[in-house]
Amino acid sequence: MITLRVLSRHINYVAVNRNCLNVTSCIRQLSGLSVLSQERFGNQHSTAALTFVRKYAKGKDRKKEKGKAKVHVNESQLSEIVNVESLKTQMQKAVDLLKEDYVKHLSVRTTTGSVESIPVELDGKTHSLQELAQIIRKNPKTLVINMSVFPQAIPAALKAIEKSGMNLNPQQDGTTLFIPIPKVTTEHRENLAKSAKTMFIKCRDGIRDVQNKQVKSLKKKDKVSEDMARNSEQQIVAIADAYIAEAEKILESKQKELVGKN
Repeated sequence: MITLRVLSRHINYVAVNRNCLNVTSCIRQLSGLSVLSQERFGNQHSTAALTFVRKYAKGKDRKKEKGKAKVHVNESQLSEIVNVESLKTQMQKAVDLLKEDYVKHLSVRTTTGSVESIPVELDGKTHSLQELAQIIRKNPKTLVINMSVFPQAIPAALKAIEKSGMNLNPQQDGTTLFIPIPKVTTEHRENLAKSAKTMFIKCRDGIRDVQNKQVKSLKKKDKVSEDMARNSEQQIVAIADAYIAEAEKILESKQKELVGKN
């Protein structure tokens, strides 16, 4: 009778000497084994042996699929120990902020509106550029920023414009800044796409922070059983995953738009 140990040896031999990619491919190359088994050991033993090999192959090949089971979120049950609405509101806020940043800061062609919304740090506070200056489009190729009302903000404004990710190179003349509108180049598009990825990562990390704070708070609750805490944690992570997936779709769409693949 052919033993399981013998079969295992055959599988390992074929895997090493015939460069099989996985156990299933080894089984294909061992197809002649069933005939050999029938001749030497009889149909009953060979059938049982081949069945074992097939099950062995399936078990090996399916190991990668373990741990991927989808977690079912029961909001009604979860809300008994977690403020689900607050959790979702905070995560949605991160996604909404990502959308807002994309609209304000990531446009292939520089617009007056996108420049107006550039954040400027001044005296420990954040202001939009339009709060500190008058912005007009002089012609299709130039924006003019009049900072005569807040001349002390000029250094901060210059720094903010240069670091806006819009590929802008402001030029100062007294209290007036001139911004040449850059040509739309492949490099410019690629830089914008990279900025989109950076903003997405910030959004994703923000969602994870909300998730981790909630899980940490959950573990401090005395009246929650270990099983319930574990199940609730999985559901919180699943909710966070859903919002991150939504943000990732927004990223993919924006990057296609920026590199001109729409």
